[in-house]
Amino acid sequence: MSAVYDCSRRESRADGLLAAAGAVRSSRLVVMPTDTVYGIGADAFDAGAVQSLLRAKNRGPDMPVGVLVGSWSTVDGLVLSVPPKARALIEAFWPGDLSIVLPHAPSLQWDLGQSKGTVMLRMPLHPVALELLRDVGPMAVSSANVSGRAPATTAEEAKEQLGESVSVYLDGGSSGEPVPSTMVDLTGAEPVVLREGAVSREAIAEVLGIAAESLA
Repeated sequence: MSAVYDCSRRESRADGLLAAAGAVRSSRLVVMPTDTVYGIGADAFDAGAVQSLLRAKNRGPDMPVGVLVGSWSTVDGLVLSVPPKARALIEAFWPGDLSIVLPHAPSLQWDLGQSKGTVMLRMPLHPVALELLRDVGPMAVSSANVSGRAPATTAEEAKEQLGESVSVYLDGGSSGEPVPSTMVDLTGAEPVVLREGAVSREAIAEVLGIAAESLA
């Protein structure tokens, strides 16, 4: 049976984080608040748990799952290399609403879907999410909704859609307007904005020292 923890209360938050960490380590799913919308997450290195995540969302492997991290340094162990452009964006916008796509380290044993050797990484600016990530390590996380439906902006909305497929719901209150993170692909010679969200093209271009128009 799913459990919901009110993270606005200190004791309930501590209990919830402990339960969520136990769930992740036991190949189960959790829902957590982030600085964008609520996310459904699993251990990034547990292929079975990631498959459970995709099933809960009614989503196929053709839409790979991104990975949330709890610190800048975690990225170095997950990707082939961190190019200067990626480092500049990480320093400017993390934790925050920018997702970065890079080639992942070939030695990693994970299955996030049909990612073609890449991984989308983000460090969220939310204390509950960061505390969980720093405890359990990188998590495969997607928006907490059934594919085709609106992303959940509250734990209640997430539970209405995902139900008992999730073991632990961490209720951090409303996330506000459902603005997604901006996604930047850094796998090629030039950066490409795959999706413009909370971080503008102009802000990215300023950090990289290029024209916004060049971000195809």
